[in-house]
Amino acid sequence: MTAMVTPFDNQLLVDEKSVTALVDHLASSGTDTLVVAGTTGESPTLSHDEKIKLLRLVVDASRQRMKIIAGTGSNCTADSIAFTQEVQNLGVDGVLLVAPYYNRPSQQGLYAHFKAIADAAELPIMLYNVPARTGCNLAASTTISLANDCDNIVALKEASKDLEQIAEIISGAPNGFDVYSGDDGTTLPVLAVGGAGVVSVSSHIMGRQLAQMHQAWFSGDIAAARKIHFAGLPLTQTLFLAPNPVAVKAALKLLGIIPNDLVRLPLVRVTDEERDRVTSGLKACGLL
Repeated sequence: MTAMVTPFDNQLLVDEKSVTALVDHLASSGTDTLVVAGTTGESPTLSHDEKIKLLRLVVDASRQRMKIIAGTGSNCTADSIAFTQEVQNLGVDGVLLVAPYYNRPSQQGLYAHFKAIADAAELPIMLYNVPARTGCNLAASTTISLANDCDNIVALKEASKDLEQIAEIISGAPNGFDVYSGDDGTTLPVLAVGGAGVVSVSSHIMGRQLAQMHQAWFSGDIAAARKIHFAGLPLTQTLFLAPNPVAVKAALKLLGIIPNDLVRLPLVRVTDEERDRVTSGLKACGLL
């Protein structure tokens, strides 16, 4: 899965032409699911209407080549319910619900938040745990309870980097509940404890390599999967040298996939030094 960036034009509006071109690029380079209007898509700076427009664009551009997951979660339960219900009519295949940020709810509050949305939703739900951004951790026991109690909560994007917690979730969740790495650097370790894959940022640039790594892993060629994982780590680290998605947008521009690397404030574009590092990383991998 790719957590897709949102291309902007020179006026910082959603660039429809570039959205379509990016969807085509991702479809042809190994991505089988797009996560749209999430953190990597700069969702905090997208208006409600822009998110709807973006989702419609992506659904149309994908031409059913990939599944589409819409980021509909926020730190307001009522707003999350309303937005989740609204996108159900856009042709998306599921929704991504981030743990509420800034509020710092208890585990009971997290359970109640996600269960309320699940009870009101018809689409499959992927939970998203990213403590570094939200200020709270969705505990393994809470995730397992939600997976058991809500039939439409079917997956987790886990970006805690806590392999012990991830293993606990995988071992305790019901059959059919899939756990995905939410951090590119831990993709192979998460697969090793029973994960289903990754919701990736680096797949914008290394989609084919990541697809090959997954194919090797699931076919039992552990050595080949490990080799691909190790080879990609330096570039993966480079793509996170600035707040996401700043560096990956710079890489996409350098590769000619999108026409510019503009981001909305409070994010700012890479510095000249950072751009040089991204350029060197792409060259080292033979991509530029």
